[in-house]
This record gives sequence, C-alpha cells and structure tokens, in this order.
Amino acid sequence: MANICAVCGKRPRVVNTVSNANNKVKQWSYPNVHVMRFRYLGKTNVFRGNVCTRCVRTGKIEKVV
Repeated sequence: MANICAVCGKRPRVVNTVSNANNKVKQWSYPNVHVMRFRYLGKTNVFRGNVCTRCVRTGKIEKVV
C-alpha cells in the first residue's frame, strides 16, 4: 500500500542524512499516514483511505467511527 495522503497528496521523499564529517547519505522519509474512514468537511460521502496526521489535526477532514 502506498504511503500517500488521500487529502493533501503528501508522499515519501528522499532526504540526506548528514554526519558530523559532512558525509551525505540518501534515505527515504515517509509521512505519518494512517488508514481511516473520513469525511471531507461539508460533504456527506464517507471515504476510506490513507490520511496523514497533519490533515486530521488541522481539521481538513472529519473522522468517521
């Protein structure tokens, strides 16, 4: 399953880990996404998908339990 947010489109990206000797090693940075049922604000349809915690915290969606 892909680590892509269904609301904002946040996806994994490549970042550099920099040591004290300034050696740079590439590694993947994954967003904090969770599979949940949610509803967009102002909509009545319920969707199921990956949503990042930033979208949940800022109130872009409403969790459906």
